[in-house]
Amino acid sequence: MARKRKGTPIHGWLAIDKPLGLTSAQVVAQVRRVLDAAKVGHGGTLDPLASGVLPIALGEATKTVSYVMDGSKTYRWRVRWGQATTTDDREGEVVETSDVRPTAEAIQAALPAFTGEISQVPPAFSAVKIAGARAYDLARAGEAVEIQARVVRIDRFALLDMPDADHADFEVVAGKGTYIRSLARDLARALGTVGHVAVLRRTACGPFTEDNAISLETLREVGQGPGPRTFLLPVETALDDIPALALTESEARRLQSGSPVAFARVASRHPQAEIAPDITCRAMLGKRLVALARIENGEIRPVRVMNLSDAQGVDDVDHR
Repeated sequence: MARKRKGTPIHGWLAIDKPLGLTSAQVVAQVRRVLDAAKVGHGGTLDPLASGVLPIALGEATKTVSYVMDGSKTYRWRVRWGQATTTDDREGEVVETSDVRPTAEAIQAALPAFTGEISQVPPAFSAVKIAGARAYDLARAGEAVEIQARVVRIDRFALLDMPDADHADFEVVAGKGTYIRSLARDLARALGTVGHVAVLRRTACGPFTEDNAISLETLREVGQGPGPRTFLLPVETALDDIPALALTESEARRLQSGSPVAFARVASRHPQAEIAPDITCRAMLGKRLVALARIENGEIRPVRVMNLSDAQGVDDVDHR
């Protein structure tokens, strides 16, 4: 006999303002415990020494996590010049020092080389897998860690402030897989010095921002029951950039049962829409997300079916 899933079925997203000192997994565990939620995940890891926006997926929202992971993120962070550490942040041991302190003019001149698509080697202390093992496990065991460079995208890299000669503050808008610790390390090298991340905060992760984020303390205060719905965002929040198709009830039932729907009739209700084949779209019945679907050979085919009912909508939710 199958074991019954424990917890309450809750569907949607919470944007948690993660405090310093907690791992992303620990935040997920706290949300699960406070809400007694049956299924919880997160949409983008933050290190314990980083604070800021951590999207938490509940229930059917976990099926859309990859879309948040693939989205852009915004970070505000501070570099400490003159000290290289084992972890490329303040947690590690200092392994190299330099007396060179870059000027604002030198920093501004260096930033264009770190904008656009750039090659980046992740830190030795990272979750990157090497022959099946996590890089940080190998590094902690004292083994040499060699990680291949990867291409990442930096959409914005701005110098915000220089509070003193040893520090500078930046804002970065980056794509998937970017390590700010690597960015600090490499920028310092390009400026003829060494450096590490002293402070790191994520201010946005895809559609989730500081404006719609809440603290764990606030979540604990509202606890279980209707309180958390005040902060719950709909499942489709993660899919803002994906085109939507409006279905009839009969079409929605077919998709939810795993059957395809003829695209021509649905397309006739979207004369201005540009939905090309092989593009993932949102199949909607009113305001309810029915499925993630793709158009193949003239048919709308479900990719991920959402088990949501109208009663599980969020029409009455304050989206703050």
